[in-house]
Order: sequence, then C-alpha cells, then structure tokens
Amino acid sequence: MTDRAELPLLFLDVDGTLLPYGGARLPAALDEWDAWQHVSNPQLAKIDLAHGPRLLALPCALVWATAWMGDANEVIAPLLGLPELPVAELPAAPEEDAPDLPHWKTRALVHLAAGRPFIWVDDEISDLDRAWVTRHHPGPALLHRVDSLTGLLATDFAVLGDWLRDGRIRARRR
Repeated sequence: MTDRAELPLLFLDVDGTLLPYGGARLPAALDEWDAWQHVSNPQLAKIDLAHGPRLLALPCALVWATAWMGDANEVIAPLLGLPELPVAELPAAPEEDAPDLPHWKTRALVHLAAGRPFIWVDDEISDLDRAWVTRHHPGPALLHRVDSLTGLLATDFAVLGDWLRDGRIRARRR
C-alpha cells in the first residue's frame, strides 16, 4: 500500500465545485457568508452525495482548498462521508478579482505542493493559473476547471482518475 505522503495531492474547492451554484444567489456580505458556510444552508441539498465515495476512491491525498477553510470539515465532509481533511493555508480572498493576475489560491497551492504532483479542482481556474503553475511548479500538475452551475460531474471524475493513474505520474512517485 502506498503511503499517503507519496500520493499526489488533490486540492478541492467547495463553492461551484462540490456545491454547484445552479441559479443560487451568492452571498454579498460577510454575515451572509457565515450563513452560507453553515449546515442550515438550503443549497447544500444540491451536493451529490455520491461524490464522497468517488473522491475516496481516487489514488490521491485530498486537501480542502476553499474559502470555507475548516468549515468544510464541519459541514461538507460529513455530508459526503469524508474524514476530516487537511485544509490548505490560503491567503484571504480579495474583494475583487484581478483579471491580469493568477487566482488568489494559485501561489499558495504551488507552495504547498512543494514539487509533488497535484490536481487542483476549482470553478475559477484560468489560463493565467495554468501558465503560472507551468513556470513555477517542477512536478506534474492538473488544473481542472469545473462548471460552477453543475459542479463536479462523472466526466470530471473520469478526467481526474485518468490523470492520477497515468504511468508518468506513478513513475515520479517511486
């Protein structure tokens, strides 16, 4: 059996990825975000509960990479039947996106990966992020963008599984 420390990392976003927006009005104020990241959020009914077993079946080490931070372990993990996962240390999300800069998570995730193969699953990944990772990360990386209206689908899991089972990725882990 492979040690989890040797497995590729899978950095996992929540909003728009596990929790599809699908017409939901997103919170604007901080107090609304507090309610959004709570078990009482009615949007949580949109989470596909089959994602938990699908995620656990992937040959990787799961890590939350979300503005939910530790709340993902309190709210999302139990819904999906996931154990408590490590939470990526991320900078504070900016008030506004800067279209000419990589995503606010990109640098932190590359730093955390420290050369280890990784997947980042998010609904906000851009070509700027891919270019930045290519220049600054020496190991294999898959930046997989998910449609925020639908969240993760079976086709996304197929892409993730294929990448993780690729012989070149396995060879680098030895």
